[in-house]
Amino acid sequence: MKVTKDDLDNVAVLSRLTIPSEEAPQYIEQLDKFLTYVDNLAQVDTEEVRPTTYALPIQNVFRDDVVKPSLDREAALSNAPLKEDGYFKVPKVLED
Repeated sequence: MKVTKDDLDNVAVLSRLTIPSEEAPQYIEQLDKFLTYVDNLAQVDTEEVRPTTYALPIQNVFRDDVVKPSLDREAALSNAPLKEDGYFKVPKVLED
């Protein structure tokens, strides 16, 4: 095994988890199996494999761009805390 009790305690601290001492052996074994699996993946030859963004094929999910009536200006500004000349007024955030 490459995972020790100290390793598990360190991961628990970093994760802000409390691991009961009676469950520690189970988690040590699981973490060790996971790291062994990752080591196995690291040995896979991926030299000829193109990088992909997604594991599964995806398609464009955008809706059609259809012109629809928008909210009128007065309704949009009705709850604005500050407004001026038909626009939202916001505090200045950039210097001149």
